[in-house]
Amino acid sequence: MDEKLQDLTDKIIKYAEKSEVQYCDARAEHQLKKSILIENGEIEHIRNLEDKGIGVRLIKNGAWSFCSITNPNSFNDIKEILDKTIKNSDYTQSNKKNKIVLHNNSINKKQINFKVLKKPEIDELIKIGLECNKIIMNTKKIIKSVTNPYYTINSKYFTNTEGSEILQNFTDVIIEMVATAHDSGQTQSINITEGGRGGLELITNKAQQSAKEIAKKSSELLSAKPIKQETSTVVMNPDFVSLLTHEILGHPSEADRVLGKEMAWAGGAWWKGKIGQKIGSENLNVFDDPTIKESLGWYYFDDEGVETKKTSLIEKGILKNHMQNRETSEIFNTIPTGNMRATNYRYMPLIRMACTCIANGDQKVDEIIKDVKNGYYISNMKVPSIDMKRYNWSISCQYAQKIENGELRDLHRDVIVMGTAPEFFNSIDACGNDFTVRPITNCGKGDPMQSMIMGNGGPTIRGTATVKSVN
Repeated sequence: MDEKLQDLTDKIIKYAEKSEVQYCDARAEHQLKKSILIENGEIEHIRNLEDKGIGVRLIKNGAWSFCSITNPNSFNDIKEILDKTIKNSDYTQSNKKNKIVLHNNSINKKQINFKVLKKPEIDELIKIGLECNKIIMNTKKIIKSVTNPYYTINSKYFTNTEGSEILQNFTDVIIEMVATAHDSGQTQSINITEGGRGGLELITNKAQQSAKEIAKKSSELLSAKPIKQETSTVVMNPDFVSLLTHEILGHPSEADRVLGKEMAWAGGAWWKGKIGQKIGSENLNVFDDPTIKESLGWYYFDDEGVETKKTSLIEKGILKNHMQNRETSEIFNTIPTGNMRATNYRYMPLIRMACTCIANGDQKVDEIIKDVKNGYYISNMKVPSIDMKRYNWSISCQYAQKIENGELRDLHRDVIVMGTAPEFFNSIDACGNDFTVRPITNCGKGDPMQSMIMGNGGPTIRGTATVKSVN
């Protein structure tokens, strides 16, 4: 962390304490990002980005106000903006029905440096990106190979008028890859993202293997057949489960959605008011856990200084909790879960998933498939379409295979899986022992829209849904 930036953040808190605010916190963030885009063996561009600034939240007269300052040079750069932000609370509170009340939080003073086994370097990143690009291009019928390796080095300092001072330093390494095949008028693409919170060790070798797999599958899909619509047994692999979990379990578990505060632009939650009620089968256990190491959702303190822990959301099909911040936890008469995060200092933090997952089961995947007389094996996430309350859903997969008498048969393309949340959750009758966390790099929420990285995951699961191909 830039010492000057950290010092300015401390001065903001001291100034706020003298300005008759009830509460104030400030987040200083410094990020360095290096990114390489490679297409068909050629480097299209190399980008170097640096961003630093401070975001300030405060409560006065029971109302929130927020401001952010990019690359401030002195406290004089901040003071005028801060004064206007404090005054804005006076305007807001005049027509506010309910005053903001925050749940008590412990005072934390810590510095945390996340483990990096192999420090990312641009030359090594280029090498891996080119290797993966070549692997894809050398596969038959591939017409386009795109690899985008990048890393960010992040430093985040949080302090507030309650006395917390928390510094977290972490690195993210990611590679995104797309393989596109074409033959006889048919085009198919397969993509994958690898990486997480840590160093180059998170993608070394793994990225190359994934490049082989997506290139091979993209080529094979050219001769795959579409399927007719039917309601059937579906066995979903962990990659597909991670997006399903994200969309129909994670988002509706965010307490601000449950309260309807996002209904105008991002939707709500169909299970509003159903805590303690059965919403799925006994095989469904769901949690959010920011402590899963190497996940993109791994952190020790959120953006309002709450220490993180694993939160149980659904236990044996019973809805137990939502993801809470210090404000919503007072409304729900519970405790904050450590899920408040912002894309960066420019934004107010929102309740966001960290690493929301379906819990591991105890069955082997081949046993789950073996018990299916007629169904489909659904593989890898693609595009979701969910209604405003996360009740009706459809998610396309990258490919599917027919299951007949317990064996995998024909490969199918352009497959969409559809269902309603309660019917599908109650149909889950098996969970595998192959729990996997996948990186999610582009979750959108809020107004203005904030893009967030996180982890989602689970094991192979089996249930009942409607499947069809859309050309």
